[in-house]
Amino acid sequence: MAAAAMAMGLRVPRAGAGDARQEAAVRALARRLLGPRAAAVALSVEAALAAGGPDTYRLRSPPDAAVAVAVTGSSGVAAAAGLYRYLRDFCGCHLSWSGAQLRLPDPLPRLRAEIRASAAGRYRYYQNVCTQSYSYAWWDWARWEREIDWMALSGINLAPAFAGQEAAWQRVYRSLGLNQSEIDAYFTGPAFLAWNRMGNLRGWAGPLPPSWHLKQLYLQYRIVERMRSLGMITVLPAFAGHVPQGVLRVFPRVNATRLGGWSHFDCTYSCTYLLDPEDPMFQVIGTLFLKELIKEFGTDHVYSADTFNEMTPLSSDPAYLSRVSNAVFKSMTGADPEALWLMQGWLFQHQPDFWQPAQVRALLHGVPLGRMIVLDLFAESKPVYQWTESFYGQPFIWCMLHNFGGNHGLFGTVEAINHGPFAARRFPNSTMVGTGLVPEGIEQNDMVYELMNELGWSQEPLDLPSWVTRYAERRYGAPNAAAASAWRLLLRSVYNCTGVCVNHNRSPLVRRPSLHMDTELWYNASDVYEAWRLLLSAGAELGSSPTFRYDLVDVTRQAAQQLVSDYYLSIRGAFQSHALPELLTAGGVLVYDLLPELDSLLSSHSLFLLGRWLESARAVATSDQEAEQYELNARNQVTLWGPSGNILDYANKQLGGLVLDYYSVRWSLFVSALVESLNSGSPFHQDQFNQAVFQVERGFVYNKKRYPAVPAGDTLEISRKLFLKYYPSALRRSRAGPA
Repeated sequence: MAAAAMAMGLRVPRAGAGDARQEAAVRALARRLLGPRAAAVALSVEAALAAGGPDTYRLRSPPDAAVAVAVTGSSGVAAAAGLYRYLRDFCGCHLSWSGAQLRLPDPLPRLRAEIRASAAGRYRYYQNVCTQSYSYAWWDWARWEREIDWMALSGINLAPAFAGQEAAWQRVYRSLGLNQSEIDAYFTGPAFLAWNRMGNLRGWAGPLPPSWHLKQLYLQYRIVERMRSLGMITVLPAFAGHVPQGVLRVFPRVNATRLGGWSHFDCTYSCTYLLDPEDPMFQVIGTLFLKELIKEFGTDHVYSADTFNEMTPLSSDPAYLSRVSNAVFKSMTGADPEALWLMQGWLFQHQPDFWQPAQVRALLHGVPLGRMIVLDLFAESKPVYQWTESFYGQPFIWCMLHNFGGNHGLFGTVEAINHGPFAARRFPNSTMVGTGLVPEGIEQNDMVYELMNELGWSQEPLDLPSWVTRYAERRYGAPNAAAASAWRLLLRSVYNCTGVCVNHNRSPLVRRPSLHMDTELWYNASDVYEAWRLLLSAGAELGSSPTFRYDLVDVTRQAAQQLVSDYYLSIRGAFQSHALPELLTAGGVLVYDLLPELDSLLSSHSLFLLGRWLESARAVATSDQEAEQYELNARNQVTLWGPSGNILDYANKQLGGLVLDYYSVRWSLFVSALVESLNSGSPFHQDQFNQAVFQVERGFVYNKKRYPAVPAGDTLEISRKLFLKYYPSALRRSRAGPA
């Protein structure tokens, strides 16, 4: 792979930290993870181990040594990945967003033979520009430290470091002559910065207080230092061409065009300005910004910029598109002659009518071959490399997007990710240089990410049923036949979406009610009900495992989500056949029993609490006023997504507090409106309902109610209660098929 990368002219950046610094960093990681037991593992870093190729690690048990295993990696990341391989395959351990299972055998097992493994490609990439807002918005250093540890143990060696960039932009704008009010009118609030950075939004839920900039700068220093010390390559943001309106006041002759509205936003908070690529200010601003960042944080020479994220360019003329990409790249090399541009390839599959082969080729060839890496962002469902001759010679990373908006919902495309990267490597004249994880939101579906991380070090597809059986055993710390059967059922159903699969959770549970809701599933609902039964039956043996409790909540939640669809179909059917008693029964069960029970289930686990999300937002604040602003940001993002429900429920979550006070209240209003319609003999008007329900939705955003950040109730008991009440009829319905 490295030879292929060199052949295509890819400038391969190497981690800046020397072996000794990386060795110290990975040893510190082992101590954080294993405590005193880390002493039984020897960790070292030798760059020469890779012999100029992809990351490599070696595991062996030295004879008569005080240590059980010696792990050597070609980088800190490779050594960390080797450590996790030992913990996973020989100690039966597991680490994920939802918890760790680190019950180590005593003494630690010794290896009978040396093990050596190399990554399948040069890069294992992680993060989506949207993750910065959907998941990381309120993180402190303690949470970042855990994430970077997980990244290293997962073998990830290329990732953005985007915190603190607004502070640098503010300095650049001030130096250009903009005043503070012009800057304040441009930056969005913290929960929406991802779309401000891509030129989609301006001003919404802002401005950013001075304390925000200080805290983010402090975080960024620590993030880049830790990532680099472990041998990761950090990706810094660069100038994509979007500017605040204030630039036009200071430079009235500048050639800038106002773009149209993005998504469902009008020009109140959208329609940003894009500088013409040939205007001299493009290079001035782009180079100024990057020099400011490099002065502050140093560089690994990889930069990210997205000029046309979900926005149609001003012209489809290939010459214009080449000029734009050339201008962006030139502004990077003006500050760093070694610059390499990392670009999200989302635009090509998002607007395929515009991005025809000539347009794609023009944009990509505006940059010298090998000086750009394209993220084939949705490769598991809509790969772009196949219809662009492998991005017309530019290197690319095969990415699994998997999640939109940080939605909850069991989902995966395991067959596609198990075979897709290998097919991409075999593609004629393939320019693939690695694999990537690019979810919009994290802390969901741990299994899919563990699988994808393992595939980054695999030379061939895995045997998935046996892999998931071992996964269940490691995750819970003990073999259990029922739990393993549950996971094999989930693997073949919810986790095996085939064809073009887009994981937006469209369940009626989390969408504004109407008479035209989508209840279609890509899997057999009875498989989830059976997995629920099996997991509950394992509760006596595995109930003390935190990861088991998390999974029990998640599978019960999925079953409840399916039940909501069943009750919705009953409600709709009863309304359409004018059967008032049946409407009242189904509506009553949904609003007064199922949704409150689901809320109490979610409230029993700390990772499913609305209060955790809201309190983490408030914790960043340095005043009551900031706390209120940040909480409004956090509430709006998971509900209205904009002032008037512009991207309503896109970032829906199933959280204790949110189900009861937001989704359930909407359903109550909907059932009441249908009952009123039947009683009065007047038709149900969706438009009128939408106006009424918007007041409920907006009311939730502004209700100022404080939600607990500490769980309450026994997860197993609540799940069992729901099961006894709903499982028998659920199974009957799922076997009978759709109503």
